[in-house]
Amino acid sequence: MSEEDDMANQPTEQQPQQIQVNTADELSRGRFSNNILIAHNQEEFILDWMLNSPNGMHLVSRLVVTPGHMKRIVAALEDNLRRYEQTFGQIMTPEVGDQKFH
Repeated sequence: MSEEDDMANQPTEQQPQQIQVNTADELSRGRFSNNILIAHNQEEFILDWMLNSPNGMHLVSRLVVTPGHMKRIVAALEDNLRRYEQTFGQIMTPEVGDQKFH
């Protein structure tokens, strides 16, 4: 068997699929959130992305997703967090305490 045949039989690394997303300019800049409220019922999960600021809590964005999609989101977040920490080191989380501004 030649080296060329051997390479053809090896599984190739799957490249991430590129998806083109069109959006309004304001939305493409993103939103900052430093807090999240999550609620659910049998049919959906509701994720309220909040901004905790000196002026109080402000709703930044609300996502409503199915339980199946929520499970895929959590798996994707866990995978990305693992890869981030492999690259940049462990993320240290502060003690949960009073998150109000002083």
